[in-house]
Amino acid sequence: MGLRSKLKVESLPFFAFLVFYIIAGIANLYILAVNGVAMVHTSIIAILSLITAFGLYRMEKWSLWLVVVLFFIGNSFGIFTLNASITKYGFSGSTDVLLLNLALIGYLIMIWLATIYIAAKREQLK
Repeated sequence: MGLRSKLKVESLPFFAFLVFYIIAGIANLYILAVNGVAMVHTSIIAILSLITAFGLYRMEKWSLWLVVVLFFIGNSFGIFTLNASITKYGFSGSTDVLLLNLALIGYLIMIWLATIYIAAKREQLK
């Protein structure tokens, strides 16, 4: 019995985006723990991501609004961080910088895909 069936999630894309928001929330909490409380915006993104994952799990209508809010906040955070990283180090820096840049690009792609899909399928939310 797979994790998806144990959680009783009916739609595979909703399950994938639920997992994405959980991972994004945990990753932002990790960033906050490593860099200290000076990065308050990561705590906001982390909390909103985890609440959004819960809303998607319960298929709540209000989770669509959090997805839209996270779209704007996540895009701003991702684009500015990616721009700063590329400006300072470029793509040919160390492996750590390359992985950070690729992770940010993946995060931005997933944020766009999640927003488009969930907005298109909003009638499935209760």
